[in-house]
Amino acid sequence: MALHKDRVFSFALYYLGDRDQAEDVTQEVLIKLWRHWNDLEVDDLAAWLTTVTRNASFDALRRRKRAAVAPGGDEAFARMPDPRPDPAHEASGSELGARLRSALGELAEPYRSILILREIQQRPHQEIADTLEMPLVTVRVYAHRGRKMLREALADVLGAERSRSETAEPPGKGSPGK
Repeated sequence: MALHKDRVFSFALYYLGDRDQAEDVTQEVLIKLWRHWNDLEVDDLAAWLTTVTRNASFDALRRRKRAAVAPGGDEAFARMPDPRPDPAHEASGSELGARLRSALGELAEPYRSILILREIQQRPHQEIADTLEMPLVTVRVYAHRGRKMLREALADVLGAERSRSETAEPPGKGSPGK
């Protein structure tokens, strides 16, 4: 069950960008897994988990959007999750990591789901195709296009990283000799 929990949580976290909501989605999905355990085939489990997690993440995003536009003054804003990362999360991630998560969150469907499943969870193309009910060729094309979109979105950060590493002096070159 821990393997399933980690996989579900990872997908939900990257999809939603919010740890608390990802934990809620994970709990919801694992409860559904528990209830439907006897009805599932072992071969279909990975696809079923991914589909249910993706749908629960969609629902969580819809709830988040409804809460953002719901009337109710300050009470509604108090219930909304803070869109900024918490300090511990901020300290643990690099600028590139934060930008990557942000850029991934901005991708449209199905690019976001495909990249999370392929690049983060290392799922095979065929499993993604089965899960998302798409032809294998389409999944490969969307994965390629999605990676290109991410590269373009991160071009400024990647360029800054490269220029910093190129301008840094090699160890021992700038230090005075004895």
